[in-house]
Amino acid sequence: MTSPQQVDIPPPSLDDVLYESRDGYGIITLNRPVVLNAVNWSILRRLEAALDRAEDDANARAIILTGAGRAFCAGGDIQSTAPDDDLPTPSGRDLYMRIWNMPGPVIAAVRGYAVGQGSELAAMCDLTIATEDAVFGELQIRHGFGPPMLIAPYVVGLKQAKEMLMLGERIPAADALRMGLINRIVPDHRLLEEAEAMARKLAALPARAVRGNKMLVNRVYEIAGFLQGLDYRDDEIWKATQAGGDDLNAHLRVLREHGWEAFRASRDQIYRSED
Repeated sequence: MTSPQQVDIPPPSLDDVLYESRDGYGIITLNRPVVLNAVNWSILRRLEAALDRAEDDANARAIILTGAGRAFCAGGDIQSTAPDDDLPTPSGRDLYMRIWNMPGPVIAAVRGYAVGQGSELAAMCDLTIATEDAVFGELQIRHGFGPPMLIAPYVVGLKQAKEMLMLGERIPAADALRMGLINRIVPDHRLLEEAEAMARKLAALPARAVRGNKMLVNRVYEIAGFLQGLDYRDDEIWKATQAGGDDLNAHLRVLREHGWEAFRASRDQIYRSED
């Protein structure tokens, strides 16, 4: 298989997500750099295994989640096809909730694109550090989709969430910091250095207090309806708004029938000034 830029895409691998144990913390790396770490079935399976290792790692009192190459995660891989096997593939929601429910803190270290599912993955982490060239955004409205994970209203607030979800624009790091989508901006060459310094600090603090404070903040949001909001697809009002919708989005039909460039032109017509 080749990417839209006609670059050969490596086949799915056990190394599509890596885990490394360090002194006091662990590092999980999304490792499909050729496709900007786009989420496919392999990423989901390997991320589940990496989270299992992180939870079983008694040495890891904090976790860093990052992406190999020049991007954190460019969203869902719409060209990927799941294998015809009997092995279970966890949903993105299940894995993102694993991060939410992990006892210890998880730090997202973001460079380049963190859009669509990638933006949501970074938002579900407890803390997010980004490089100056990082780009965020809920771009799925360009396909006519709702958000895979409705985290934006709980991270950035009412007005900002509507802007993200209804306009589908790219958000540079400076604006992401202003909105509360990230905690800090650092130079590219210092991204992992800063993330590891934060992880070491968290690991050095009293573990019970760190985990307790994470639980308290999460619990406040859960009491306020966070979990119900994430299950918005089960809401009857949402279902009513989607009744009679086309099962196959028009832009995706263009992709299947005419190829990537035609799809991109169709999808992003009103955003061409951004490209």
